[in-house]
Amino acid sequence: MTGPTSMPVAGVVPAQRPERPAADLLIRNAKVYTADPGRPEARSVAIGGGRVVGVGDDHDLATLVGPSTRIVDALGRRVIPGLNDSHLHVIRGGLNYVLELRWDGVRSLRQALAMLREQAGRTPKGQWIRVVGGWTAEQFAERRMPTVAELNAAAPDTPVFVLHLYQSALLNRAAVQAAGFTRETPDPRGGQIVRGRDGEPNGVLLAAPGALILYSTLAKAPALDDADKRTSTRHFLRELNRFGLTSAVDAAGGFQNFPDNYATVIDLARSGELSLRIAYHLFPQTAGQEIADLKRWTETVRPEDGDEWLRFNGAGENLTWAAADFENFSEPRPELSDDYEAEFEQAVRLLLENDWGFRLHATYDETIRRDLAVFEKLAAEGLFPGGNRWLFDHAETVSADSLDRIAALGGALSVQNRMSFQGSAFLQRYGAEATSHTPPVRAMLDRGLTVAAGTDATRVSSYNPWVALHWLVTGRTVGGTALYPAANLIDRETALGLYTRGGAQLTGEQDVKGVLREGYYGDLAILSDDYLTVPDAAIPAIESVLTVVGGRIVYASAEYEGLDEAVPPLSPAWSPVAHFGGYQSAGVRQALRMTEASTESEDHRLWRAARGLTPATPLPFLDPCITY
Repeated sequence: MTGPTSMPVAGVVPAQRPERPAADLLIRNAKVYTADPGRPEARSVAIGGGRVVGVGDDHDLATLVGPSTRIVDALGRRVIPGLNDSHLHVIRGGLNYVLELRWDGVRSLRQALAMLREQAGRTPKGQWIRVVGGWTAEQFAERRMPTVAELNAAAPDTPVFVLHLYQSALLNRAAVQAAGFTRETPDPRGGQIVRGRDGEPNGVLLAAPGALILYSTLAKAPALDDADKRTSTRHFLRELNRFGLTSAVDAAGGFQNFPDNYATVIDLARSGELSLRIAYHLFPQTAGQEIADLKRWTETVRPEDGDEWLRFNGAGENLTWAAADFENFSEPRPELSDDYEAEFEQAVRLLLENDWGFRLHATYDETIRRDLAVFEKLAAEGLFPGGNRWLFDHAETVSADSLDRIAALGGALSVQNRMSFQGSAFLQRYGAEATSHTPPVRAMLDRGLTVAAGTDATRVSSYNPWVALHWLVTGRTVGGTALYPAANLIDRETALGLYTRGGAQLTGEQDVKGVLREGYYGDLAILSDDYLTVPDAAIPAIESVLTVVGGRIVYASAEYEGLDEAVPPLSPAWSPVAHFGGYQSAGVRQALRMTEASTESEDHRLWRAARGLTPATPLPFLDPCITY
């Protein structure tokens, strides 16, 4: 047996290493956070055929550059895996997006009413102005809601519907008439039509505690035609891409019928026009026929049907209406019926026997404990844990004991930043101690549970994921109220993981999504500011300047404007989005700039005071801008 040699044997040429195919897209000169423990940081990411084909330093990936490779210089910016909202009503939101006037991010009621007044001047007769979710009175400088009188003054003839959290809706005079409310209209179950002394509806609707009255009233407004629903959905997905979102798990919801309301995203998926990966759920819409609907669906669709852009993920977030609690923290916790378990057990058994996963809306531990008792009964028959993915959504007041039971049954959790918008109401009702662990995110993670994060947008919370990430790491509401002690906060990397790997685990895609690693989907975002290092207050103002999904540039701004795919013009032309856009980030950035300027001004005053050039203490009766 001969020893090794460095010389080729006569007549034999050493085999050459096959060249790797050229990448379609190369992101270079970046601070890449990969979320891969094996290589957490890099400078470049190469994508080919829709997947990551290289992660490394700039010179490492130079061999992947070919004649058709598109090279993007990140200019030293932070790059992260694409964000994945694990609970977003993206399908329903897309069907309505261009009809809605968004107050997300608006910093003053004065500005909000000015937007309303301007929109009234362009909204055609027969249409409504709709402000639907994404805001709270706490975000306004005035710290209050608008009044019905202000809505009447801003839009005397155009119907106006303003939804405020899960709590209430305000209607101007024209909307009360358009909705058909009169003194004879009875209050629906769980809701209240507030009336004046004369018995006439005064424009205020209350969820007491259920939000059905709010959503059923909104459903009376005109809908878009099929062509405009398509355009609306594409623009909504582009708006989500704007914040670095590349995936979402659609949680279905009320007034989202299958298959009718899914037709638009199915059509966009077939034509290759989705710019966001969507995993969707099915939600029985009619009380009393939930089991029949679920049975019919289990015979026609299977979990994971679809492809990497649009795939079916299971049932929920409601399985039966009687088992759903309400999340209106301005009202007492609702008492569910004493006997909902029998029908609920039937639904869960049906799903498990057909290998369906599911998700469950459950706000309060009282509901979670009752649901877990049903699961433990089925576990005695071997149905839990059974390999099917299942989870609780929201779980704001889940107890330590319930978390242990969830872990034993193989469940997961999806948390949303509803406390960003409703935290002050919860604090007022239940006190600081209860609020301090609502929800107990740190305790969930300490038990090794799969936890994913999202927004529950669009009808209450904003779809901006950076508002949710800010809540996770600071424990503050959008108005700045501190809710949690340090013990229930998580660090920025952990929070980012809930928004990337966490969502992928809920859909069984953890081996292809949520990490920038060879073989994974080529989904990433170049950020406007470095999430890992900016001050806490700056996190909600972060956006993506370039978002990539499967190697496609689906959103581009700043230096990259014009590199993204074209979307059709906004339609209808009078759409509020056509004039105001979506999330109003300018107000956030302006506030941050004012804070920075104020800090710089104070630093400058102290510098002058130290040198005897100005009084050490500002004179209260003088304008410092003039005095110094």
